[in-house]
Amino acid sequence: MINQSIQDKVDFWLNSNIDQESKEAINSMSETELADSFYKDLEFGTGGLRGIMGVGSNRMNKYTLGMATQGLSNYLLKSFPDEDIKVAIAHDSRNNSRFFAETTAAVFSANGIHVYLFEDLRPTPELSFAIRALGCKSGVVLTASHNPKEYNGYKAYWNDGAQVTAPHDKNIIEEVKRISGVEAVKFEKDESKIEEIGRDIDEKYIDAVLNLSLANDAITRQSDLKIVFSPIHGTAITLVPEVLKKKGFKNVTVVEEQAEPDGNFPTVVYPNPEEQEAMTMALNKAKAINADLVMATDPDADRVGIASKNKDGEFELLNGNQTAALLIYFLLCKWKENRKLDGRQMIIKTIVTTDLIDRITESFDVDCLSTLTGFKYIASLIRELEGKKEFIGGGEESYGYMISDFVRDKDAVASCAMLAEMSAWAKDQGFSVFDLLSKIYQQYGFYLEDLVSITKKGMQGAEEIQQMMAGFRTTPPASIAGSKVIKVCDYLSSEEKDLISGTTQKIDSPKSNVLQFFLEDGSKISARPSGTEPKIKFYISVNEPLVSEDAYEQTRTSLKSKIHTIKTDLKL
Repeated sequence: MINQSIQDKVDFWLNSNIDQESKEAINSMSETELADSFYKDLEFGTGGLRGIMGVGSNRMNKYTLGMATQGLSNYLLKSFPDEDIKVAIAHDSRNNSRFFAETTAAVFSANGIHVYLFEDLRPTPELSFAIRALGCKSGVVLTASHNPKEYNGYKAYWNDGAQVTAPHDKNIIEEVKRISGVEAVKFEKDESKIEEIGRDIDEKYIDAVLNLSLANDAITRQSDLKIVFSPIHGTAITLVPEVLKKKGFKNVTVVEEQAEPDGNFPTVVYPNPEEQEAMTMALNKAKAINADLVMATDPDADRVGIASKNKDGEFELLNGNQTAALLIYFLLCKWKENRKLDGRQMIIKTIVTTDLIDRITESFDVDCLSTLTGFKYIASLIRELEGKKEFIGGGEESYGYMISDFVRDKDAVASCAMLAEMSAWAKDQGFSVFDLLSKIYQQYGFYLEDLVSITKKGMQGAEEIQQMMAGFRTTPPASIAGSKVIKVCDYLSSEEKDLISGTTQKIDSPKSNVLQFFLEDGSKISARPSGTEPKIKFYISVNEPLVSEDAYEQTRTSLKSKIHTIKTDLKL
């Protein structure tokens, strides 16, 4: 028997002014499908509005994004009274993304808001850039990032080019909740309020990316660096090859089978560069041409995965922590060499990203700040410290990186450019990317991380995830893998407990459902339900000294064994 609150919501939709096709789709659903489609409303999480496409309050469709846009419009009109409000809209290559973008533009325009709509698909970071460049109050990009093909999403941005944070996110949700139904959404577009944009913004954004260069001399000497690039059927094809060419790289091979934008992602199971399967074609191409560097981006071009040859000459994928550490090390080396470090600079990462970055920044006397997961929190910290601290770069373990602050979100276009430059800089000194990584480990310690993602779909899955977190809070482990738990950080209660001294102190951070366990041997385990997917994630970090380059494999094997023991102890 279907829950009464769900049935009430179903009836509300059936009696509203939605199209006949949607009503027929609802009437044909099973009880399970109705429960999953209507048991909740899509909400702004760490990645905005995101869900499976289809009919229902818990689905991405014309009406849920229409209500979200109406709520955002109402909030903008209240926040900026008597002002000429402008917004920018972009979209990725997913199915329905263009339709959703045009629907969003129509609602904004019907509310008297001036819309800059990109003429075709564009990378998410360019939307962030456009908001600032065009003086917009807000912006939206239609994308579900790296999620499977059945998903789509709606990321809302504020006037600083960052995704909305408190209080705006909650206030927008409240505005959406005040909407009585579909009838309250203004869908009739005002053509006079919609302006297409394209190449002019592309060129300004490309110039900003090219101005990041720190090692042009190395690029000149290594211009024949063999690079393989794949956009995995996404938006990066519009800019990354052009940027690499303009930087001076003459030997870039695009994976042709994945070059065409396609929301069905026909050559991969999951369009995510974090997954080895999604990188297979690029790796095969790299082997065939004996490439120096492999790079692949997700559909909206805010994440990038890389691979390079290891000591045995075989291509090996780097994880997001390794790539972030390499990128930060390169940036700091060049900033120091160019005498640009004066004590005012900062690096920002997330709390679940490798502490290796903390060790690197310490050696350069540069502050390393940590935030909750999600680039909107990194952007928020940049905004808070603007004029006081200079942002060099930052990142998170999930393959997102940002260099400088002209974009306020993770940026795979700029990251591809700088990772190629980093690779050329290393090769110019006789190092491969893996040689450079080994050098970093010998200097700062060998940090190895692993991520366990447990998927729990639907209403029942969401409840199971909450029960798992509640269990860790009520009966936290005293030791893990034979090492004593010496500190627990609970970002939901904002408490940090030192289990050695028995003292508790407040965590100065927005509340979030995250738990972290710090062990006596230097290991760290973080538990966090995803804000954008039906998953709970466990982040495991272990470390040991790397005494020599020859000890690389032995040390890695030891660290992998420690991670395995942690997983076993936690029953992951």
